[in-house]
Amino acid sequence: MDMVTVYIMGREYQVPAGLTIMKAMEYAGYRLIRGCGCRGGFCGGCGTIIRKKGSYKLTVGLACQTVVEDGMQFAQIPYYPPHHPDYMLENMEPTAEQILKIYPEVFRCLSCNSCSKVCPQDLRVMDYVQAALRGDIAKAADLSFDCLNCGLCATRCPVEIVQYNVGNLVKRLYSRYIAPADDRLDKRCKEIEENKVSTTLDGGFNATLNEMTQFDKKKLKDLYNARVKEPGESA
Repeated sequence: MDMVTVYIMGREYQVPAGLTIMKAMEYAGYRLIRGCGCRGGFCGGCGTIIRKKGSYKLTVGLACQTVVEDGMQFAQIPYYPPHHPDYMLENMEPTAEQILKIYPEVFRCLSCNSCSKVCPQDLRVMDYVQAALRGDIAKAADLSFDCLNCGLCATRCPVEIVQYNVGNLVKRLYSRYIAPADDRLDKRCKEIEENKVSTTLDGGFNATLNEMTQFDKKKLKDLYNARVKEPGESA
């Protein structure tokens, strides 16, 4: 097995090549109870600061998606403490004035694009902040739609805008006041309230979950051990 040298929070470890940062940390003996979330690149809970061998630049990525390299140094940021004021959507309007009332720091945007450069999703973060500043709620909501709320954009912002919370606000405003109504949503909500689940070839998620609750411990372990594993990952 090919091994590479990595430095986790300053300490040297030998780990198998091809592992993600998250798996490398676990291989090295770290027990992750925070900053590990979904492990699939969707929750944004594993933001990581990275310095590659021979580079003066700090980069960032998600620990569950970024593959280790020889000589790489990294440390996780499991949570970014954001500025998050309270507001009630019912008492708001989808306007730039409303956004600036809640997040006046948006006025300070320098258009430096540091937030976009650091985004692990390659989102046009600066563009959705600027769209919000102009009051183009629909565009801001569209550009921020795939945001994971990892907080990495805010860590690099020189004027301390919490971009992802601005994105959350514009998406909520768009959904409540601008998005066209869809009867299918009301229908689906009613189905959920009445405990009706659309069936699939395997009987639907509820059927599968109900089936799994009947498995004994050994069968559940066998299913877990039969999953697809990354290089160097133990059962």
